[in-house]
Amino acid sequence: MKSRSVQVILILMVLSFFLIHFHFPHCSNNAPTEEKPSPVHILILSSWRSGSSFTGQIFSQHPSVFYLMEPAWHVWVKMYQNSASVLHMAVRDLVRSVFLCDMSVFDAYMSSQKKKSDLFQWETSRALCSPPACGLFSRSDIIPAGNCKILCGKYPFSKVEEACKTYSHVVIKEVRFFNLKVLYPLLIDPSLNLKIIHLVRDPRAVFRSRENTKADLAHDVNIVVGAWGLKGEAELYKAMEVICKSQAEIYKTGRQAMPSFLKDRYLLIRYEDIVRDPLARAAQMYAFAELHFTPELQKWVHNITHGKGQGTQAFGIGSRDALGVSQAWRKTLPFEKIEKVQNVCKDAMSLLGYRLVQSEEEQKNMSLDLLFAQSSPK
Repeated sequence: MKSRSVQVILILMVLSFFLIHFHFPHCSNNAPTEEKPSPVHILILSSWRSGSSFTGQIFSQHPSVFYLMEPAWHVWVKMYQNSASVLHMAVRDLVRSVFLCDMSVFDAYMSSQKKKSDLFQWETSRALCSPPACGLFSRSDIIPAGNCKILCGKYPFSKVEEACKTYSHVVIKEVRFFNLKVLYPLLIDPSLNLKIIHLVRDPRAVFRSRENTKADLAHDVNIVVGAWGLKGEAELYKAMEVICKSQAEIYKTGRQAMPSFLKDRYLLIRYEDIVRDPLARAAQMYAFAELHFTPELQKWVHNITHGKGQGTQAFGIGSRDALGVSQAWRKTLPFEKIEKVQNVCKDAMSLLGYRLVQSEEEQKNMSLDLLFAQSSPK
């Protein structure tokens, strides 16, 4: 009898051991759930008037993406008396917090009474126009910014963070980084899974667009080149010089002097390549970002790039003849201005694959291709 009792005790001890250490599944509500995969973080790194708003929309309209357009605008507005290089750290810290869906970072730059609609260009984010940020559209809808702005503005700011936490991908489009090395701490941060899409555009097209949106860019230009005390056209060319130099340096760091932690995490995209073959380039960017290119999005990308519009609003994204718009500078920009832009940007243009024009005749000869094929990474 005593022996049987010992056997029972031993059996119970063995069963207890297995239950404690191997967690057999049971029917309670506390059953372990499958671990949620870590979000993917994508930074679209570009400069003003380079097609970045359109490229951002390629990501924003994806149902798996939480997107914000230029959140660092708030840093530059609040701390406008500083230079771009001084503001780099504050911008980087804000971007990191947004990637982690910690929107308390905006408390330093916005009113304590802030609403979702106080966020810069919030309506360009499909995620902020659909549940849980707004209940009037479906998460799978393609949502025009104009419709969203009218219907979804009166939601509390807390909805921004709530929405962010429900997505597998967080994408930020930013134009306020002038140095890739500033982002190294984010690239080695174990809490982030960061990839960088570096978007560039022909400086001559950028210059023409910047001329047409001078008032919209005045605040930013002052931060970028204000220390030189320049005015008028001199200020415009100095801004182009700074931008071209920074884009070239970012490219050289990302593609030619690539540190090991940037391997497979840096992608250069030229805007001209996107408008020449929108579906192929969108597919390339989605594959890089680990996103599925749905039939609905394929249709949207085709339609948005094959319209008849010319794109007149500074940040507006509507159906347009994207290829025609990208070449408009060749028909409208005086050759003497082109020469000046080429003079301050020639090194970047050579590096990024843009052919210089030597005369007005070459400029207006539309059969002359000004885009060189991109070489593969070294």
